[in-house]
Amino acid sequence: MAGKKREIQLQAVVNSQSLWDEMLQNKGLTVIDVYQAWCGPCKAMQTLFRKLKNELNEDELLHFVVAEADNIVTLQPFRDQCEPIFLFSVIIKAGFVIEIEDKRVFTEQQVRDFYHRIAHQPDFEDFVLFMTSGLSHILVISQGNEEQPALGETESDPETEAKEIYEDHLAMVTTPMMRKKRDSLEEYLERQHISQFCDVEENITDVNCFIDMFFPDFKNMKNLKLEKILALLRPALFQEKKEDVLKIIEDEGFKILMQRQIVLSEEEAQTLCKEYENEDYFGNLIEKMTSGPSLALVLVRDHGLQHWKELIGPGSVEKAKEYLPESLCVRFAMEDLPINQLYGSDSLEAAEREIQYFFPPQSTLALLKPHVTQEQREEILKLIREAGFEITQMKEMLLNEEEAGKIYSKIKGKDFYQDVLEMLSEGPSLVMVLTKWNAVSDWRQLIGPVEPDEAKLLSPDSIRAKFGRSVLKNAVHGSSNTYEAMESITRIFEEFGPENPEGN
Repeated sequence: MAGKKREIQLQAVVNSQSLWDEMLQNKGLTVIDVYQAWCGPCKAMQTLFRKLKNELNEDELLHFVVAEADNIVTLQPFRDQCEPIFLFSVIIKAGFVIEIEDKRVFTEQQVRDFYHRIAHQPDFEDFVLFMTSGLSHILVISQGNEEQPALGETESDPETEAKEIYEDHLAMVTTPMMRKKRDSLEEYLERQHISQFCDVEENITDVNCFIDMFFPDFKNMKNLKLEKILALLRPALFQEKKEDVLKIIEDEGFKILMQRQIVLSEEEAQTLCKEYENEDYFGNLIEKMTSGPSLALVLVRDHGLQHWKELIGPGSVEKAKEYLPESLCVRFAMEDLPINQLYGSDSLEAAEREIQYFFPPQSTLALLKPHVTQEQREEILKLIREAGFEITQMKEMLLNEEEAGKIYSKIKGKDFYQDVLEMLSEGPSLVMVLTKWNAVSDWRQLIGPVEPDEAKLLSPDSIRAKFGRSVLKNAVHGSSNTYEAMESITRIFEEFGPENPEGN
């Protein structure tokens, strides 16, 4: 029993996305053993980890974690792999708190504004191209409330605030701090061998300008607590009052991130109706729940969980009439069953599980062709983000015949294939992995028909309608189905692993 206790203390268990996000706030170095339920963590390394932890005795700066890939969306690329996988997370904490983060591709103007002080350098234009060629990870970090020395040295003024922007290239922006504290931070970066990738900005005017540039809603967002939940309209309500409910959801300030019709299995219905399992009408309820499609929704709003609970009311119509007579439970009550016709996640942890189950993430391959200008690229990337896609992987590459064959394998024997190769050889293409629920179909819908003229007629808001010139130069390409997406992603992004676009 004592040995088991030491093992638990050695490696913290992370088995949900919320715990993963919390773990990333650890100070110092975190060693993450990624495992799957069917094979378990790597026991062979635990002796070494325990030895390191005992010898170094740095509980605040050295952490060991086991993370279950099956339940964490971020670790989706590592599922279905049988070999041990270890990830390393280095977080510079030193009294700072991550307030907001985002992954995006910098626009040309953003790079020029951010690095205006080195614009006179002879290779600046090449640098601009480099900075706009791939994803950057941006964080807004502020000083925490705790008044503690930076890395064991000088205490700072509690009113002093820092804002840092980390990229893949790890650029950094801070407001003025005491010189000794900033020096200690730079020394820490040097010890981590990453100081050469950092830029420190001391001008508070510039810092505020950059925050407004990258996060224009930051001041408003600081006071928000955006929460995602799963909501469900039961079959009878979906059939009779769908539009009325969706209008109320919109008026209450919720944003619908995803929605789908789904006919529940008996097991799924029993899980969602568990609170009624001891009622006489439970059997009838399950029959009703499986008789036709329900509408599942992913909703997001400030304090969304509590607001949805208050909006829909309790689980029974009787209780709703007594305690919340204005609730949707009462408004949309059905005579045949005395229950709430709307369902909502009971907790944020439950919401995470339910969203993962009903909306499993899927990945597809996307290609921006050589004739797309830098300005058009930025517009297309904005459309991609607005459509709810996450750009999981990205790289700019010149597609020679070998590389093109990894994407266009199904048309290799076609008469026009040489024309495709010639078009791709005109310059670099931007190749991406896009991830969201129903990614393959949604990306095909967003890009529109192959022929730009046809796209303008049938799908005028599509990418090909806006940016396409001809059948060959129609701006973008996308995988036709999940199998093709999986094959292309694996060939182009070998580091992505044997991706399962279905997210199962």
